[in-house]
Amino acid sequence: MNNIVFAGLGSMGIPMATNLRGAGMQVHGIDVDRARAERFNGLAERQISEREALAGADGLVIMVVNAAQVRDLLFKREMASQLPAGACIVQMSTVAPGDSAAISAEVKALRDDLHYVDAPVSGGVVGARDGSLTIMAAAGDDAFAACRPIFAAMGRAIYRAGTDAGQGSTMKAVNQLLCGVHIAVAAEAMALAEKNGLDLAVMLEMLSGSAASSWMIKDRGPRMILPPDEVTSAVDIFCKDLGIVCESATQSRTYTPLAHAAHQLFVASSERGEGQLDDSQVIRTYRLLNGSPSQEEQ
Repeated sequence: MNNIVFAGLGSMGIPMATNLRGAGMQVHGIDVDRARAERFNGLAERQISEREALAGADGLVIMVVNAAQVRDLLFKREMASQLPAGACIVQMSTVAPGDSAAISAEVKALRDDLHYVDAPVSGGVVGARDGSLTIMAAAGDDAFAACRPIFAAMGRAIYRAGTDAGQGSTMKAVNQLLCGVHIAVAAEAMALAEKNGLDLAVMLEMLSGSAASSWMIKDRGPRMILPPDEVTSAVDIFCKDLGIVCESATQSRTYTPLAHAAHQLFVASSERGEGQLDDSQVIRTYRLLNGSPSQEEQ
């Protein structure tokens, strides 16, 4: 796994591709923003075309927004057709399990000499930059072994979810269910404290050291009590990811009322024009409903 084509050089894709290059791999970047791809590829030892890169690739790593973009790359732009026999398609975007399974089947119907690896990640921009992502991969034995070096370059925690496409995406959906619900309930708790006149800094300190603590309240809590500023993960990301959780639950006929409630909170925040704020700012929706002033008004 020495020659990689990396499709999707966004806020997470750029550092992920850079870490692959730092591990000694030859990486050719592809992005809808051609200038961004040209800047990334300008650092390569040798300049090659997209077609040449695909023809010599051991793996095609995909890190885009949704399943429609994955299909566009693989089929409309014919990347799956241009890869050599035995290459791995490593799909790391967050998509619904049903979409992942369907895309894998479409690849197999087109060509049965490629490996499809369903490998979504968790850890956000910070994890992508630090090479500390959690990777949840579903693949056959040979493909999983072949992808180990690229996983090791991008992540610290690598889990094998199973052998079938869709299982990695299901593991990611379970992870995102907990992340989204934890953020929502942390915001609800802090809003309750605020409505009753408590000092939020003291409240946060107490919660962070109590049995009620969670990683999310320690990470997002400090930003909930400050005016909007740094964005590590936007509200709109959880609109998408919790939407996938709810879709997955519907497909498997699983009862997930807390995920649905949290999803509606993120959607309400986004529909008020706050989709690009940090996801901690869902607390602003609680403030609006509670009649509490925003941090800017205090």
